[in-house]
Amino acid sequence: MEKRIVDPMAGGEDGTLDLSLRPKTLAEFIGQRQIVSNLRTFVDAARNRKEPLDHVLLSGPPGLGKTTLAHIIANEMGVGIRTTSGPAIERKGDIAAILTALEPGDVLFIDEIHRLSRVVEELLYSAMEDFALDIILGQGPSAKSIRLSLPPFTLVGATTRTGLLTSPLRDRFGVSFRMEFYRPEELEEVIRRSARTLSIPIDEEGAGEIARRSRGTPRIANRLLRRVRDFAQVEGDGRIDRKVADHALLRMEVDREGLDVMDRKILRVILEKFQGGPVGVETISASVSEERDTIEDVYEPFLIQRGFLKRTPRGRVATPAAFRHLGIAAPKAAVQDRLFGE
Repeated sequence: MEKRIVDPMAGGEDGTLDLSLRPKTLAEFIGQRQIVSNLRTFVDAARNRKEPLDHVLLSGPPGLGKTTLAHIIANEMGVGIRTTSGPAIERKGDIAAILTALEPGDVLFIDEIHRLSRVVEELLYSAMEDFALDIILGQGPSAKSIRLSLPPFTLVGATTRTGLLTSPLRDRFGVSFRMEFYRPEELEEVIRRSARTLSIPIDEEGAGEIARRSRGTPRIANRLLRRVRDFAQVEGDGRIDRKVADHALLRMEVDREGLDVMDRKILRVILEKFQGGPVGVETISASVSEERDTIEDVYEPFLIQRGFLKRTPRGRVATPAAFRHLGIAAPKAAVQDRLFGE
């Protein structure tokens, strides 16, 4: 799949720049107010007891700040952090080496924790619960079990697919937070903060225009800010206002609802070729030359969230908002009853 400007996943330039834009404390973190408030209480309590924080599970769509919160937890607790990901831990020896290298109180952050292999996950059970590692030496009747003690630590797991976590692993997290998409006003605050950090001149209307098209995701907001800055510097006086932001985003084919080329292509297929649906995802996949999994996991969630698409037992159905947004005439009354009469 071609890299999209509105892709919430990190990549390339994002990784380096995210570090400079990442808040370091809970006081600096914007949005997710209930999570931040509760986390501050749990961190303060753990610090007062001089104990590690309970294991924390952070779930939600990509780009909302799960990795940032993990680093903030370590910073607020005054401990070190070791970062890895589920796919990177392939064998028991990998996780054993990581766990035995931790210092007392350290944070171990595992991104995409739902992708841990079963054997690695089972080894984590005793580590999380008893701060110990059960290792089998040898094979067959002569095999021996050795228990290694581990320093107390905090495991912070991040996942975009909570349903793929097994119950035994999920139940071992003492704290679980579900992160939600940001409101436009919260994204405006994120954009203004990033603009100050990067020394980008921007006014409130310019920040608001970028925020409205950022799909509720800070990572996308920061990426769009940097690209709009390029247009402002080359085709303007370097300052971002509403007119400059709107021009730049339309040049990048991000419309006023935050939809990009493929989003609109999927909607047009449903609206024009299938009169609004219902139409199966396999048919949509063949029509736009994109993999079914990519459509279901990458494109559809935002279209559904914005109210342009519905999933029904008979297939995908476009809503009246999709017809209005793309300027396509609504279907005749009989077709409308079939589509929207549920």
